[in-house]
Amino acid sequence: MGETLSVRIVDAHVHLWDVDALPIPWFRDDLGLPRRASAADLGLAMDEAGAEAAIAVQAADSAVEAEWLLDMARTDPLVRRAVLQYDPTRFPGAGETDAAGIRAAVPQFAADLSDVARLDDLADVLGARGQVLELLIRPEQLVAAGALSRRHPSTAIVVCHLGLGAGNPDAAWRDALTDAATAPRLHAKVSGLALPSRDPDEAHALVRHAFDAFGADRLLFGSDWPMSVRSCTYAGVLDSTRTALPHGLDTPAFWSGTASRLYRLPPAQHQP
Repeated sequence: MGETLSVRIVDAHVHLWDVDALPIPWFRDDLGLPRRASAADLGLAMDEAGAEAAIAVQAADSAVEAEWLLDMARTDPLVRRAVLQYDPTRFPGAGETDAAGIRAAVPQFAADLSDVARLDDLADVLGARGQVLELLIRPEQLVAAGALSRRHPSTAIVVCHLGLGAGNPDAAWRDALTDAATAPRLHAKVSGLALPSRDPDEAHALVRHAFDAFGADRLLFGSDWPMSVRSCTYAGVLDSTRTALPHGLDTPAFWSGTASRLYRLPPAQHQP
């Protein structure tokens, strides 16, 4: 990393898994990902880069994996909170109250999100509990994400990866992101941009457009570790993100404050 950041860093988007112990249906060896992404491995990368806390997002959707991730968040000094995957057949009950939020991974659904089972009910439940609703969506669904947020103003809704992922950052995406950002309680993660196919200059342009749309107080930093290590190191993700930030917007809110508030991070744990 070219320069150490002087602000506290909370990584709002990491994944942990051990596919030999807890199978991940989408995992394939040809994806170039480690079979085991442990909290210890993450800790080494974070310590080297100067990051001090992380929020882990469930990689698949099994109940066993969810409990494993919640246990991690209860005991690990760096992985402070967990976001569980939404399974409409197992609507969030009392067992999910320890989670910081629920993520609906729905890019395969309709552009207006109308076929995502009980999505409005989910937003109501999470808002009443003070939990976050995360959305993993494609660009065509961004406008619907904004509409969902307007229907549920008491619920903090966070769009993963700027609603783009590996897609093309064309004018349609830029317009949709700008439209979605007019919903005042909608937030977005600057994550998932360090993809093997993404030109660094293109990634920087994405960050700048996101700041124009949302401002610094509704954006959160996320490394997307270990997905991102296929294209650069953890420190490299931090460095490229810092370089991409518009002048004057390298703020504590973006790096840690908004994540700490939305995901209700507990006080820092200090090792003896």
